[in-house]
Amino acid sequence: MAHEFTFKIDGELVTYTEWTDIPDKFDHVIRFLPDVPHEEINHDDPAGGIWNIRLQELMQKERDNASSV
Repeated sequence: MAHEFTFKIDGELVTYTEWTDIPDKFDHVIRFLPDVPHEEINHDDPAGGIWNIRLQELMQKERDNASSV
């Protein structure tokens, strides 16, 4: 399975499969499904690992984009 990141951009749903393709400007995060092999999941990491950090970055961008309208 590949990554699946879906966003609402100007009223349209747009899906990306690569983290690096995600634009800085979007309206809403709709789906955040990174493809992470189970052996890479660190349950002892209080921050939740790199994908939790990336999700938090997207949520902050969403808030920033909403406040700039």
